[in-house]
Amino acid sequence: MTNIEEVDGRTNFDTKVGSEKNNNDHDNADDSTSTRSSDGEGRLARIKNHQYTRSSWNFVTWTPKRCRWDPEAPQKFSLGLNILFGFAGTFTVANLYYNHPILNVLARDFNVTDERSSLIPTVMQAGYAAGLLFLCPLGDIFRRRAFVLILVFFTATIWLGLCLTKSFSVFLVLSFITAISTVTPQLMLPLVGDLAPLHKRATALSIVVSGLLLGMLIARLLSGILTQYTSWRSIYWFSFGVQYLIFILLFFFMPDYPSTNPGGLNYFSMLFSILKMVFKHPVLVQACLVGFLVSSTFTSYWTTLTFLLSSPPYSYNSATIGLFALIGIGAMCFGPFYSKAIIDRFVPLFSVILGLTYCITGVIIGTYSGKHTVAGPIIQAFAIDLGLQTSQIANRSAIYAIEPKARNRVNTAYMVSVFCGQLMGTAVGNKLYARGGWLASGSTSVAFIGGALLCCFARGPWEPGWLGWGGGWSIKRRDLGPQGKQEPAVEQVMDELSAESGHEIFEGDKVDEEKSGGIKEAGIGIPASDIQSRRQVEDSVD
Repeated sequence: MTNIEEVDGRTNFDTKVGSEKNNNDHDNADDSTSTRSSDGEGRLARIKNHQYTRSSWNFVTWTPKRCRWDPEAPQKFSLGLNILFGFAGTFTVANLYYNHPILNVLARDFNVTDERSSLIPTVMQAGYAAGLLFLCPLGDIFRRRAFVLILVFFTATIWLGLCLTKSFSVFLVLSFITAISTVTPQLMLPLVGDLAPLHKRATALSIVVSGLLLGMLIARLLSGILTQYTSWRSIYWFSFGVQYLIFILLFFFMPDYPSTNPGGLNYFSMLFSILKMVFKHPVLVQACLVGFLVSSTFTSYWTTLTFLLSSPPYSYNSATIGLFALIGIGAMCFGPFYSKAIIDRFVPLFSVILGLTYCITGVIIGTYSGKHTVAGPIIQAFAIDLGLQTSQIANRSAIYAIEPKARNRVNTAYMVSVFCGQLMGTAVGNKLYARGGWLASGSTSVAFIGGALLCCFARGPWEPGWLGWGGGWSIKRRDLGPQGKQEPAVEQVMDELSAESGHEIFEGDKVDEEKSGGIKEAGIGIPASDIQSRRQVEDSVD
C-alpha cells in the first residue's frame, strides 16, 4: 500500500512493503507476482527519494521568507489575506461561467451547431465535479500553499490553449481539464475555517463565499459585454492574465501553514471516509440536504429568468437582461456585514432558517408577480442571492466544527451535494418552464425551499442525534465564552487537532536527537537533515 505523506513542505510517497510479504516469499516460492510488485514499489520509492527529485520539489515549493511557517511566531489570518482569498475565488470560479452567455458566438466561430456548443458548460461542470471529488480531499494531506499554487499555475498555463486553439474538439478537452483544477477556492475555504478565530469564522467565510457567488454572476456580465464589443477571445485572454495575477499574489502573500495530517493518509481510504462521514454526522447530512435544495432554486431562477425577460410583456434585449446580475452582486457585497451582525452571534441553524426565509419570501413575490411587474423578479434576485449566501455561510460554519483534521473532506461532501442541486435546478427549471411557464418553475422552487425548512425544523441546534430538539431551543452560541472571544486562530487549530488525536501538540518542541534526529513539528518527527537541506535551498534562492 502506498501512503501519501507531506513533510516540511515536500510531498513524500512512503511505500510500505510489509514483513508479511517477505515471509510469504520464503513460504511460497511461487509468489513471484508479489515479489515483482514489491520491487516496483521499491523502485518508485527510490525515484521519489532521489536527490534530484527532492531538489526539483524544493524548487517548485520554494516559499518567500515572509510566508514561511514559523511555529514560534505563526502568521495571523489577516483581513488582507481574507480579501485576497475572496478575490482569488471570484476570478477562479468565473472560469466555469465565461462561456454561458456566448455559446451562440462560440458555435458560429467554431462552425458547430448550438447543440454541440452546449457541450462546453456540460464538460466544464463534469470536470469541476471530478475536481471536487478527487482533488479537494488532498487538501487534508498536503500543505495548502504548495497545492493551491500548483493548481493555479497549471490552470493558467493550460488556459492559454483555450485562447489560441481553433479546433472545437481541442477547446472541449482543454475546458474539461481546466475545470478539474479550478477547485482552488474549495481548498481555501477549509483553510479559512482552520485559521479564522471562532468568533469571526462566519465573517471570514462570508468574504470568500461572496467571492465565489460573485464570480458566478460577474463572469456572465463581463463575458457578455466584452464579446459584444470585441471578440469572444477577449474574455479568455482577460481570464488568462487574471489567473497569473492570482498566482503571483498568492505566491508572495499566501502563508505556508502545516498540513492537518502530516503523517499521511491512504488516498482511497480517504475518499471512502467521505461516505462514512455522511452516516456519522447528522449536522453534515442536514447541511447537505439544505444546500442541495436551496442551490437548485438559485440555478433554476437564473436559468429561467432569461426566458421570462426576453418574452412579452418585457421583451428585453440580452444586454438589459445581463444587468440583472448587478442585483445579485449587490446582495453578495452585503453578505460580510450580515455575517458579522447575525451569523457570528447565533447558532448556525438559526442563520440558515433566516436565509431560507429570505429565499422563500423572494421566490413567492417574484413567482406570482413576475408576469405583471418587473419589480417581482428584482426582489426575487436580491432575496435568493442573499438567502443562498447566508445559508451557505452558516452551514459551512457548522460543518467545519465536526472534524478539524478532515475539513477538506467535509467540504467535499457538502459541495458535491450543492453541485448536484445546481444541476438539478437547471434541468428541472428548464423543463418545467417549457411545460408550464414562469409559474410552474417558480412554484417548484417554493416547494424546494419548503423542503429545506422542514430539514431545519426536523433537528434542533443542540440535538446530538438525527431527529429532535434535545438540548433546548436556545439560539445563542455556547462556544464563545463570557466575553464572546476566542484564542488566536492558529493556537485554536492546534487545540482542536490535539483534542481529536487524544494528545497535546506542542509546536517547535525539541526532540531528543539521539532518538529522532530532528525537530518535532505538530507532533511529527522530521529528520534534521531534511530541514537543513530545505533551509539551504530556500536561503540560496533568497
